[in-house]
Amino acid sequence: MDEIAVRFEHISMAFPGVLANDDVSLDIKKGEVFALVGENGAGKSTLMNVLYGINTPTDGRVFIKGREMTDFDPKTAISMGVGMVHQHFMLVPSFTVAQNIVLSREPRKGKVFFDNAAAQRKTRELVEEYGLEVDPAEPVEELSVGLQQRVEILKTLYRGAEILILDEPTAVLTPQETDELFAVIRRVVREKGMTVIIITHKLYEVMAISDRVGVMRKGALVGVRNTSDVDERTLASMMVGRPMLYDELEKTGAPGDVMIQVQNLTVRDNRGLTAVDGLSLSVRAGEVLGIAAIEGNGQSELIEAITGMRKIESGHVTICGQDATGLSPGAIRDLGLAHVPEDRLATGLSRDATVTDNLLTGKQRRPEFNRFRFHQRTSTIERYARELYEKFDIRGAGTDVTVGSMSGGNMQKVVIAREFSFDSPVLIVAQPTRGVDVGAIEFIHSRIIARRNAGCAILLCSADLDEVFRLSDRIVTLYEGKITGEYTGPYSKQEIGLGMTGARHDGKEAAS
Repeated sequence: MDEIAVRFEHISMAFPGVLANDDVSLDIKKGEVFALVGENGAGKSTLMNVLYGINTPTDGRVFIKGREMTDFDPKTAISMGVGMVHQHFMLVPSFTVAQNIVLSREPRKGKVFFDNAAAQRKTRELVEEYGLEVDPAEPVEELSVGLQQRVEILKTLYRGAEILILDEPTAVLTPQETDELFAVIRRVVREKGMTVIIITHKLYEVMAISDRVGVMRKGALVGVRNTSDVDERTLASMMVGRPMLYDELEKTGAPGDVMIQVQNLTVRDNRGLTAVDGLSLSVRAGEVLGIAAIEGNGQSELIEAITGMRKIESGHVTICGQDATGLSPGAIRDLGLAHVPEDRLATGLSRDATVTDNLLTGKQRRPEFNRFRFHQRTSTIERYARELYEKFDIRGAGTDVTVGSMSGGNMQKVVIAREFSFDSPVLIVAQPTRGVDVGAIEFIHSRIIARRNAGCAILLCSADLDEVFRLSDRIVTLYEGKITGEYTGPYSKQEIGLGMTGARHDGKEAAS
């Protein structure tokens, strides 16, 4: 009989107005990789926060290696052998690898002074034992994201973790770093008998790494399957409660005239450092140009410069054949550009305004919505908002509620609905499905390709490589503000991953 590492018995977790976990019972076996999937708000992170002691369940019991968990706090969970690596790393950037790993459990000289040599020795022992290569003396701020994640894993192992929870572990990793992480997971499971629980949205990763998968929907566990017995389409359908097509998106028509032209563009970041370094690219009507880059390599500054949100140091931007260099965002919009920003809360929406007001933004002065300049046509505005609300499958309490009261996925649909309704010939789309569940992803992808097939020139920037692969006609990789490669399908994850790390530079600029 399989030994049970974790047992949830009838777990319910209620927050004001929300039942986040609804009578969840689940066994996770010792020495397996268990994937937990579900749409946003399905309750998977809440359940893992119960296991890690962050949440105290409203009802139910948790057993770890046969012992009941009676005190719900991280200190207790760690003492019982549970470790958790959060999506946003909890490291001190200025500390070394060793200092981060032993933090709060520092070796001492004479019970008073920090023993740095002992900390580095203990870290080297962990590195050798688990094969997680990293320099104990290196400052964390100088490490790649993939290596920082290794430090987080080593930190949990130093604290004696036998059950490791990984929350969206590949969200910011390159394909190569993902492969390395999966190799580490297989090694600790096979050689050390550890139990690894992965929370993820990426179903292909579930298929690649897990032994079993649990699917949650609306706070309840709707099924547990052996991974070998299911496919991505089956899992997606279980997650949303309806059939998911997941068919290839049909792309029609040939590219037309150049609609976005960027020439020798140089842009600085908020620190005054060069973020975009002499970059040139173009996008034609009826095509999607995807940008593949690790976060912080100039893609955000590039988009902000094109859309007028950031000062251009040198170079030129042309939109629909007209010079847009140095123009305001409003003036650039008037040239024929719509923009889905990467941060919907910071620059995409007004949280305190209603859905109607957010959908109308940018069109509020148009004659069809105003009479005599100042008097709004209320009935026309309400009808327009309702039409977009239904067309873009926005779900909530209606168009009169504030956007801030909605889920992240529905907030994103409000932005998509507003920007796509401009019917502009040029569309800049940044992180279109960040924090969005699988059902909404399918919908948003279909809308992007519909605009592309209608002749729109689309520049796409996404941290999700699968999204970039699925939607793009061409891809450019960006590293330290420079284009390191240009690619057309079929795409190679490994080759594009090399371009994202600067390991490949074929000298091509995306100027065609």
